Amino acid sequence: MLKGISPLLSPELLEILARMGHGDEIVLADAHFPGESFNQRVIRADGLRIAPLLGAILPLFELDTYVKDPLVMMSPVEGDQPDPAVEASYLEAIRKEYPHTAVIAKTDRFSFYERTRRAFAVVMTGETAKYGNIILKKGVTPV
Repeated sequence: MLKGISPLLSPELLEILARMGHGDEIVLADAHFPGESFNQRVIRADGLRIAPLLGAILPLFELDTYVKDPLVMMSPVEGDQPDPAVEASYLEAIRKEYPHTAVIAKTDRFSFYERTRRAFAVVMTGETAKYGNIILKKGVTPV
């Protein structure tokens, strides 16, 4: 246990966050997501919901300020209705560290999968909300 670091962050996840460079992306995936099918570097965070995990990661993680959308979620497939409370809970956690975050960008399912292939890592969580996946793009950590 370390002081000042959330116990939600495993040593494996801390290592991944530290190894990422600016422009690298990490996917926080819901429990339904086929993470192993799209990326070789998969970390398990079973039992953890994404909103609290965001709250633990973001104090240690600089979002990329040089891109339009450093936060991206999967758009629902036509006919599906996402639960707006999911995105609201993510924004609540995000705004604690990044208070000026207005929205989370959306991308279609297959574009999300393609970004997952190129991501630095995928964190498989216990999130059960449909369309609960989110991508974070790392920025340059200030000195």
